[in-house]
Amino acid sequence: MGSRISVFATIAITVLFVGLSGCGYNDLQGVDEDTKAAWSEVINQYQRRADLIPNLVATVKGYAAHEKDTLEGVVQARAQATGIQVTPETLKDPAAFEQFQKAQAGLTSALGRLIAIAENYPNLKADQNFRDLQSQLEGTENRIAVARKRYIDRVAEYNKMVRYFPTNLTAKFLLHMEEKPNFTVADEKAVAKPPEVKFN
Repeated sequence: MGSRISVFATIAITVLFVGLSGCGYNDLQGVDEDTKAAWSEVINQYQRRADLIPNLVATVKGYAAHEKDTLEGVVQARAQATGIQVTPETLKDPAAFEQFQKAQAGLTSALGRLIAIAENYPNLKADQNFRDLQSQLEGTENRIAVARKRYIDRVAEYNKMVRYFPTNLTAKFLLHMEEKPNFTVADEKAVAKPPEVKFN
């Protein structure tokens, strides 16, 4: 009797294992983790940009203190962008995701105005610290674009698995997964044209 139960238990476990692998359970978990990792890199690069801003503002202020509105605009945009609490739940909430995008777009715009005023100040353009900061900013903008592209790709893969049969059944009924929001075409155009930071 005991051996018969163990045979049935083995068969049941085997059927369950094959069923779970066939329904995409592990694959869904994997792509979910991939999207989280890609999102973490996006956040990391946005934080890198935010960390550059205080020094950039201070350097510009040394040469163009009377550009008060522009300087304050950058500081305010940075505060708004870094003030948004980003959690894994952000990836499940389209409204929160859109709020995050708008804050980052506002910061990109404010940085563009800040960098543009340097054209009016030859001494600022020649300042080595400013040149180093603008070079770091340019590199960071490129990293942001790459990180966002990776995130877009991972989310596209994830969303396909959540929508396509038969993995959509596992996603919906077993894992309670839904599609994740993604960056829009308009957002990508903005990232494709980061603030101009070269004056050579």
